Amino acid sequence: MANFSADIDVFVEVVGAGNFARAAERLHVTRSAAAKAIARLESRLKVRLFNRNTRSLNLTEAGATYYEHCLRALDEMKSAEQALESGKAEIAGRLRVSIPVLFGHLCVMPILIELAAQHPQLLLDVMFSDRMVDLLEDGVDLSIRNGNPPDSGDLVAKRLGEHGMVFCAAPKYLRRTSAVFDVAALEGLDAVAYTRHGQVVDWRLTVEERSICVRPKARMQTDDLQGVMDAAVAGMGVAWLPSWLARENLVRGALWELKTIGASAVFPINALWPRTQHMPRKLRTAIDLLAEKLPAQLAIVEG
Repeated sequence: MANFSADIDVFVEVVGAGNFARAAERLHVTRSAAAKAIARLESRLKVRLFNRNTRSLNLTEAGATYYEHCLRALDEMKSAEQALESGKAEIAGRLRVSIPVLFGHLCVMPILIELAAQHPQLLLDVMFSDRMVDLLEDGVDLSIRNGNPPDSGDLVAKRLGEHGMVFCAAPKYLRRTSAVFDVAALEGLDAVAYTRHGQVVDWRLTVEERSICVRPKARMQTDDLQGVMDAAVAGMGVAWLPSWLARENLVRGALWELKTIGASAVFPINALWPRTQHMPRKLRTAIDLLAEKLPAQLAIVEG
C-alpha cells in the first residue's frame, strides 16, 4: 500500500511535468524508477494511463479520469493533514485529571482553572481522590500525587516541586510540655495520626542524611488530613502535617510548630501519566503549566 501511494505521487507528477525525465528530476529519482512506478500502477489498475511515443506523452481517457480522482484524493489528504495540524495548534478535547483532595483544592485547582481559561476548547474533567488511582484502568490522563512515584514501566513521572512537613500542636497541649524535641522524644508524645488503608502512617524523617521512621503514639487517628488538623487544633496531641495545610493555623496561632532538633522532612510532588509513543499536546500543555506555576502556588500557600 505504501508503494501504491508512492506510485500515485509519481503518476500525478508525470502528468504535471509532461514527461518522465522532468518528473523524475522533481522527485529526485531516476527516469527508469519513474517509468517502473507508472508500469506498476497500470498493472494494478489493469488499464493504460498514457499514450506514449518518442515525442509525446498523453493521458488516455482512463488516465484522465484517474488523474482527476487522484487530485481530489490528494486534496482530501491535504485537508485532513491541515485539520490535524489545526488540532495540534488549538488545545481541545477532554483531559481527565486526578488530584488529592486537600492539596488539590489549595494548590492544584487554581492552576487548572487558569489552564481552562487559557484554552476554551479544553474540557478539564477533574477527579478529587486521595487514593492512588489506576490511570489505565480508570481512564485518567494525568495524576498529581505527593510522595515518591510508583515504580511502573507503564507510567511516566515528572517532578513538579516539593513540600515540607511540620510537627505542630495546639498551644494548650504544648503548655504541658516543651516545644523543642529530639527525634527520640517524639515517640512519647500523644499524637493525632494519619492513616492510609487502615494503617497508621509513620513519621518519616531525615536526620544527618539518614532516613528514619517514627511510629506515632496515636491518641486519635483518621484517614483525613483535615481531620488530623482539626483534632490537633482541639488539643488532642501532636500532628505531622504538610506545611501548605498547617500554615493558616500556624499564622493565627491556633497551632504552634514543634522544633525537631536535626530532623527534616521534604516530599516530592509528581505528575504521572500513562506512557505513550506520542504525548497529546493538551497533556503536555497541562504538565508544562503545572511545572511552571506549582512552586509559586506552594510558596503562596506555605507563606
